[in-house]
Amino acid sequence: MKEQIIQHLDNPKELEALYRQNKAGFKKTFNQIYEEIKDAISAQIWFERLNFKNEALITNSKIHLPFVIILAILAGFVAKLPDIFIIRPDFFYQRNVGFIIFPFLVALFSEKNKNSLLKNLIMLAGMIVFVIYINLLPESELSDTLLLACIHLQLILWLILGFSFTGTEFKNHETRMNFLRYNGDLIVMSVIILLAGALFSSITIGLFSIIDLDISEFFSKYIIVWALPAVPLISTYLIQNNPQLVNKVSPIIAKVFTPLTLITLCIYLPALLSSDKDPYQDRDFLIIFNILLIGVLALIFFSISEHTKSVVSKTNLILLFSLTSITVIINSIALSAIIFRIAEWGITPNRLAVIGGNLIILINLLLIGYNLFRSVTKNEEIDLVEKRITGYLPYYGLWAGIVTFLFPLIFKFA
Repeated sequence: MKEQIIQHLDNPKELEALYRQNKAGFKKTFNQIYEEIKDAISAQIWFERLNFKNEALITNSKIHLPFVIILAILAGFVAKLPDIFIIRPDFFYQRNVGFIIFPFLVALFSEKNKNSLLKNLIMLAGMIVFVIYINLLPESELSDTLLLACIHLQLILWLILGFSFTGTEFKNHETRMNFLRYNGDLIVMSVIILLAGALFSSITIGLFSIIDLDISEFFSKYIIVWALPAVPLISTYLIQNNPQLVNKVSPIIAKVFTPLTLITLCIYLPALLSSDKDPYQDRDFLIIFNILLIGVLALIFFSISEHTKSVVSKTNLILLFSLTSITVIINSIALSAIIFRIAEWGITPNRLAVIGGNLIILINLLLIGYNLFRSVTKNEEIDLVEKRITGYLPYYGLWAGIVTFLFPLIFKFA
């Protein structure tokens, strides 16, 4: 490669081709021979390109491993509170599962971004208020508002994490989109770690069972309960410090699953019409239908966030528009089913929460679809789609706040 670099020093196209064939080898060889060729302007440009390091950026972007370990230990301690203080697990985990993860991720990004003291105090005060509120709600196995509050509180905690992630630029659309990308990368990395952990656990338990030692209870009680809360923290550490780990994986997942999901839904909707299942009459099926809707919405967000990092082809835009359009149809079916159930059997906390959530999602999807349509037909910038997504996030938080804090009072904790 040494001879090729020297030979094509004045041929930018050939040098670029050499670099792309073997980036690591090209950089190593180039740095070895740089003293021989440093008088050439092109060599100086390539040297800066290959070796440039933004020290300020590197310093600010790193997450320190000791801090992650401390947070992981604290998260594990919170997860073990039912055993330490003899609290009923079903009571504790239903209300506090979000506080095992989100406060420590918030702390991680507060430290990374050097958030101001005022911002940290606001987030801390919010967390304290939320944990006191959710644990003081009256206990009842038949309370729909309690379950709704516990579910929607997770969305509020997620938005607080976004507030911490964005640092001083929480109003910036690009920074908000980076937060959505981070969530996609976090899911990918966490799944990889969980699969590796499950394999390791199976092997370890199997090895001890061979010598007639059953460590499965010990593993679940003392290893898994401490390890699970650490997964998102370790995943975040790896993503933030080594972005190349998932930079190529997430776009591939987005490009593969967007058309696959579109094809699946195109087959599923006609099949639904010919099946015995009816979202208008079958409550359980309607719940599954809405879970499907949320999953597809998350995929749309993830796909758009990955596509907006680079130049988007018209084919990808058409796929995203088609997926958004068919999701609007799914949402409309779910929304009409809820309206039908309210007209037939009256308003309940669950029905009101679902209809409000579906309306917000429908409006968001229509706005996204409109901008995607204009991107396809009028070649408008994909950035407008990005702004539709990030600018709409506070509305999800507003509805989550209404369900979490007002529904228990309006429906008298029923």
